[in-house]
Amino acid sequence: MGDKEVDQQLVERAQRGDKHAFELLVSKYQRRLGRLISRFVRDSAEAEDVTQEAFIKAYRALPSFRGDSAFYTWLYRIGINTAKNYLVSLGRRAPTSTQFDAEESEDFEGSDLLHDVNTPENILMSKEVVGVVNATLLKLPEDLRTALTLREIEGLSYEEIAEIMSCPIGTVRSRIFRARETIATNLRPLLGTSIDKRW
Repeated sequence: MGDKEVDQQLVERAQRGDKHAFELLVSKYQRRLGRLISRFVRDSAEAEDVTQEAFIKAYRALPSFRGDSAFYTWLYRIGINTAKNYLVSLGRRAPTSTQFDAEESEDFEGSDLLHDVNTPENILMSKEVVGVVNATLLKLPEDLRTALTLREIEGLSYEEIAEIMSCPIGTVRSRIFRARETIATNLRPLLGTSIDKRW
């Protein structure tokens, strides 16, 4: 039985009033949802509160979940909306950057440039590449940053991202392509790559 089927069974049990089934879903996705929300809400205590609020909203909305999408896709959409609403309520907007650590940078194409850290030059190059990626993400529009984060860091499919962002798959592909192209353009001077080569 696959992940989606297990989730669906837990959802159905929770919809029939089995609180333990929903607790299992919370345990399964709490860390991932918290990590996603922390991309929007930087303060860790606030991010925890928003994550908990997202689960509460999901629990309340559970009777309306029909299973048209995977549970976690539905949950991620609730999480992103809860984070954005929280920031709006404080008069803030969602950040346009995401801090990447070395583990996350492995998800980017061309990350082999970051793996060989045997020399001081390579260590410096790794830091510069991460710095350029972070600086570029600071300037990306929120929709591009969100699409790229969901794809490269959360590992979601284009279909799942389209459901979460409530837009067509073609739009998701376009946003991810534009985000990657912007990062590639800003990395070119550092990496010495030609304009016809992304990395």
